[in-house]
Amino acid sequence: MNTNISHISSWIGRMAGVVLLAAASACSNSFVDIRPESSTTTDLLYQTDSDFEDAVNAVYTALQTQYQDFWIFGDVPGEDVTQEVVKNDPWYLADVFAMQDNTPILATTWSNYYVAITRANLVLQHIDEVDEQTLQQRNRHIGEARFLRALAYFDLARIFGAVPAVTSPLTTEEAYTLPRAPVEQIYNEVIIPDLLAAAEMLPTSHGGADLGRATSGAAKALLGRVYLTVGDFGKAEDVLAEVTTMGYALLTDYNDLFDYSKNEHHSEYIFDIEYEEGLGNQGSIFTHRFMPNSSAMADHYGIKGGELAETYSPTAVLRALFEPEDKRREITVGTPGGFINNQGQFVRLPAATSQHYTLKYVTPVNVVGDSRANWKVIRYADVLLMYAEALNENGKTAAAIEQLNQVRQRAGVSPAVTGSRDEVRELIYRERRLELSFEGHRWFDLVRTGRAFETMQPTGMQSFMTLFPVPLNQVQIINDPTIFPQNPGYN
Repeated sequence: MNTNISHISSWIGRMAGVVLLAAASACSNSFVDIRPESSTTTDLLYQTDSDFEDAVNAVYTALQTQYQDFWIFGDVPGEDVTQEVVKNDPWYLADVFAMQDNTPILATTWSNYYVAITRANLVLQHIDEVDEQTLQQRNRHIGEARFLRALAYFDLARIFGAVPAVTSPLTTEEAYTLPRAPVEQIYNEVIIPDLLAAAEMLPTSHGGADLGRATSGAAKALLGRVYLTVGDFGKAEDVLAEVTTMGYALLTDYNDLFDYSKNEHHSEYIFDIEYEEGLGNQGSIFTHRFMPNSSAMADHYGIKGGELAETYSPTAVLRALFEPEDKRREITVGTPGGFINNQGQFVRLPAATSQHYTLKYVTPVNVVGDSRANWKVIRYADVLLMYAEALNENGKTAAAIEQLNQVRQRAGVSPAVTGSRDEVRELIYRERRLELSFEGHRWFDLVRTGRAFETMQPTGMQSFMTLFPVPLNQVQIINDPTIFPQNPGYN
């Protein structure tokens, strides 16, 4: 978000004493913390466009924090990622389906999303209390808050299933009696209405310091993904067709998507969780976390600071799926066992480190945790493949192949020619694996298409593990299984 992102910290400091943070700490003994701020009232903090812009920035920041770990839920449980070396961290537990309800990352994930939701709710509550004539950007503030709240709830529903539906600030008493709402209610009463409203209220583009904020296209694209997830292929087709008319286009070179020295707000960009280096705490951890533990490789790519976590390794199965001419292969799955230096020589990785890696998040970094590598929530190639899927499920297989082939053409592989609906469905699923590897899609694709258990049973998955366990601290806080049960299989 360029210059706007630097204002977020000051807003959080002012708000620390007044916002209601749902499950604000993994160690908290209450579901909602309420901390009054002496004589300052929240009304004084919600007056102008600048105030509401700062408030919305704080919602982005909460998601920025959460998306540092989103890959653990979106990719690691699937068959395309493995943990070669580290065997005692949350990503390993996700990899081998050993996550327990007291695993700390579950509590922090729950907390992070509800912090974002609570901040969005405060924006939406207070903006109704301000004279419309004083806020030129009123629709944009509301649209952003509803888009970000929908994104948070969409992730929560996919990770945990039924979750509390909090759409306005709560009292302590209300929080202790709030049940887990059925997933269908979360989709039908929160996520879909929020995205429909955001699509109408948000602009189609931003400029200057506002680049990176949510747009109407982002809301419609995410809505298309939501409709696919709930199996409404008709509505998915309609809204994704709209996105294809909004001026987006595939980049010519796939590798440019992951060249962070170039303009990140390009024609394929729809919405990222954005990170900036050199602003204190606004960078991402992806570069250091995903690199093999090799000083020679780190020097080659200009990665300083040490502490390489060597995780997020591509599997041999994924690498074998790429055709030899596929232009996506090397940046997606690297060079097994080593890297190619500036002289064109193969440099072998140390034997004790990960031998497989992705280059999608590799960029020069000076300080650990301060990478400028973004997390791509949704980009145009994803839209084309979702549109192809919806068309195919609606019996329009020839039109689906046209969308699929746009992605394949950019990758430099031969186009799909024809096939039955079942055959084309499998081609689309396969293309999503290749195009979107390591971008947080594979596990959720397996779950929503009903193939997770069949695919992952050999690596330890049990049938109930399409959802993660609800954090133990949340179950204990409410302490009423009639309204707040643990997910089946984790008791």
